[in-house]
Amino acid sequence: MDGKLTVPEGGFWPAPEIPQPNIYPMEWRVETDKLAAIYEKSKRVVWNPADLPWDDLRPGDFTPEQRLGIMYWFAVLANFDASGPAVFARATIHAFEQHEEDPVRKCFFSITRDEMNHEECCQRTIAKLWPGGPLDWRPETDLEKAAHNNIGWLYHNGGRYWQGYNTAVRKYSLAVLFTSFMMGEMAASTLFRGMATGTEHPVFDEMFKKIGRDESRHLQICMTILENEWPGLTEDVKGQITKQLRAGFVFLSMILWEPPDGFWDLPPYFLPNHRVLMDHARDAGLGVLSFEEQAENWKVAIARVRAIVERWGIAFPAIPELDISGVEVTMIDPEDIIPVF
Repeated sequence: MDGKLTVPEGGFWPAPEIPQPNIYPMEWRVETDKLAAIYEKSKRVVWNPADLPWDDLRPGDFTPEQRLGIMYWFAVLANFDASGPAVFARATIHAFEQHEEDPVRKCFFSITRDEMNHEECCQRTIAKLWPGGPLDWRPETDLEKAAHNNIGWLYHNGGRYWQGYNTAVRKYSLAVLFTSFMMGEMAASTLFRGMATGTEHPVFDEMFKKIGRDESRHLQICMTILENEWPGLTEDVKGQITKQLRAGFVFLSMILWEPPDGFWDLPPYFLPNHRVLMDHARDAGLGVLSFEEQAENWKVAIARVRAIVERWGIAFPAIPELDISGVEVTMIDPEDIIPVF
């Protein structure tokens, strides 16, 4: 080797254009310092679900019905939290493909990591109290059969929404996607704040507080991004956001309250049995709020979301189930829902 550069006659040849969407060319553009700061904070507050005092969660401290009720509640939660890592991992890839600024991609990654922790909490609790749950066990009593069947129907619906999300992530703009994410994070922070206040068990108290702090940080990420995305929205995009807000209420009510009629694909006995199982979880001291308390919590979360979106001229949908007035939204196709939590 003579150590000399080779410079072709006429100059270097331009590299071919890279087909888009694509993660290349790599770049680390920073436009929103606040997002970069949130990402740095996320690295400092990482926690490990394995460090929770799991030895204090003893199956013998609960009746079989209470253990089943707790397992059922976490199985319902897992329909949302266990989808979180995949939802935000897909969104992370999408952010790379769309060449969003570096802090947006990193914040998506941080949410993905947090959601994996939340899924692990569902996994560990169920394994501790009901081995084989949510579905890999043989029910014996009528109560067990009801729980097993309800969970099967619930996950059937989750599968429908996942297929829709795979389409939506490429179909909708960041403004629409993040409004849906914001709705989910507002709901989640409200839920876990209420659960932490109501639970009688130290393992769940610590778990819910940590998850609640994560969800509050996720909400901060969503709001920071939306502050960049909402100015200058077209009326068409505003209409899409209104529709997604209604869809978010419908989707999230399964864990925050009760599923509205006429949308979830469920058998007629699902809701009565759901209420019985939730009563057993409540009786176990898990911290499940009453029907009225859940409704009030939902109203508080919705009022916060409404105040935010209406400042940007976005119409809020009617939520007749909670006596909330607004724009009427026609029946929503499951494939148009962006499932988040």
